[in-house]
Amino acid sequence: MARKLRITAIVVVVLVLVLAGCAYGTYTLMNSRTYQLFGDIVNRVDTSEKVVALTFDDGPTERTGEVLDILGDADVPATFYVEGDQLTEYPEIGRRMVEDGHELGNHTASHRRMIFVSSETVREEIESTDEAIRSVGYDGDITFRPPNGKKLYGLPRYLSDHGRTTVTWDVEPDSVSSPSTDEIVSSTVDQVRPGSIVLLHVMYPSREASLAAVPGIIDGLKEHGYTFTTVSRLLDMR
Repeated sequence: MARKLRITAIVVVVLVLVLAGCAYGTYTLMNSRTYQLFGDIVNRVDTSEKVVALTFDDGPTERTGEVLDILGDADVPATFYVEGDQLTEYPEIGRRMVEDGHELGNHTASHRRMIFVSSETVREEIESTDEAIRSVGYDGDITFRPPNGKKLYGLPRYLSDHGRTTVTWDVEPDSVSSPSTDEIVSSTVDQVRPGSIVLLHVMYPSREASLAAVPGIIDGLKEHGYTFTTVSRLLDMR
């Protein structure tokens, strides 16, 4: 009897360890910025040229015009990963993005996390956003960024089957808890290297520090000899 209990205890421990390992592996894969099961994923481009891509997630919102004003004054192109539902609500802002020479990327229609969802949900979220992007006049390549950077099986498989690139980032200065404007600027300038892709969230009222940091980021990187480009142009340098 005691022997059976010991064997049962060992089996239970092994099962717990296996399940814990599977859970950790799934979590790591889901959040990886550099690896997915299918298709092309890029978090930066390996180059010796001092180029950097600024990317802005979410929106557009009523505040996006302020971002566009800053970029226009500095003559800096950027890539906006837009939500299809938001772009449908603010098509005039989307048209201005295109007219100002910026790139539009796909960030799904609703910004839901694209894990443990059906293949039909993946298709609808991506294709409806593509349609919204085309409707405002953007005719360039449309790269994709997963909401919250999360992906497992279905999303990478769809993107791979359709020849789409998943774009993540290697610099995310405003993702930590409540950073100040100065902290966002210094963190970005310190971390950027040739070929970096910078993720910023600037289009909501709660992100005042991030929006205020954009001019300082641009000035700081220019002082270090960097020029700015869009994600698609950066990918062409690979």
